[in-house]
Amino acid sequence: MVTLNRATRRVLKPTRVRLHSAVAGIAFALIGGLSAPAAAAAAGTHHTTNTGTTTVATTTAAKTVKADTPAKPASGAAWKPADHDLHTAAVAGDQQSLTPTKEQLANAKAIMDAGQKMHLPARAWVIAIATSMQESQLKNIGDLGSANDHDSLGLFQQRPTSGWGTPQQLQDPHYAATAFYKGLVDVKGWNTMPLTDAAQAVQVSAYPDHYAKWEKAAGDIVNGFYGSGPYANTAKNIK
Repeated sequence: MVTLNRATRRVLKPTRVRLHSAVAGIAFALIGGLSAPAAAAAAGTHHTTNTGTTTVATTTAAKTVKADTPAKPASGAAWKPADHDLHTAAVAGDQQSLTPTKEQLANAKAIMDAGQKMHLPARAWVIAIATSMQESQLKNIGDLGSANDHDSLGLFQQRPTSGWGTPQQLQDPHYAATAFYKGLVDVKGWNTMPLTDAAQAVQVSAYPDHYAKWEKAAGDIVNGFYGSGPYANTAKNIK
C-alpha cells in the first residue's frame, strides 16, 4: 500500500510511512510519561534500513524459557541438581554402594538422556537409575536363554509378554527408559513419594522394597555427570 502526501502529491514509500508512525507512537508515549526505552517498546519498534540492495530488519522478540526443563549434563553447565532435586523424600537407611563400570555409567547416561528429552525433573532420573540398578545392575541384559527371568530383558527387565515392547525394543536403552518413564508419570504423586514406592508402582516386583537401597548411589551417578561426587572422574569421559 502507498500513501499520497496531500501537500506535494508525492508518493510516500511504505518504509517511510512505517517510520513516521513509529516516531509518532514514541512521541505520544513520551508525552504520556514513559521513558524512551519503554516508549519504543510500547510503539512496537520495527524499522527497516535500506542499504543498496540489502535490507536489514530489526525486531525485538521475547524469549520463552521453560523453567521445568532440566539442563543436560555438560562441563561448566550453569544448572546443577541440588540434593533436594534428587531426593524429594527421605532416603531409606541401609544404602548399597556400587563402583560402576564405563558400561554401567553409559547406560545410566542413556536413562538420564531419555528423561531429559521428556522434560522430566532430576528426581525421575534418580528413580529410573535406582530401578535399573536393582533390576539389572545397570546392564543391558539380552536373551540369555534359561538364565533369563522368564522373558525379562534390558535395563529394566521389562517383559514383551507384559506389553512393554518387542524384545529388540526392550534392549534399546533409550526405548526401555522411555517406557519406564511413561509408566512413572502415570503414578499420582510419584515425584514426592518414597523412591521404592514410585519404582514399585511401575515395576510391580515381587520385592517391592529393594529399590530403596540404591537411591544414594543413583543420586551420586547423576551428580557425576555434573562434575561432582564420587563418580565425576569416570562420568566425564562418558559420551
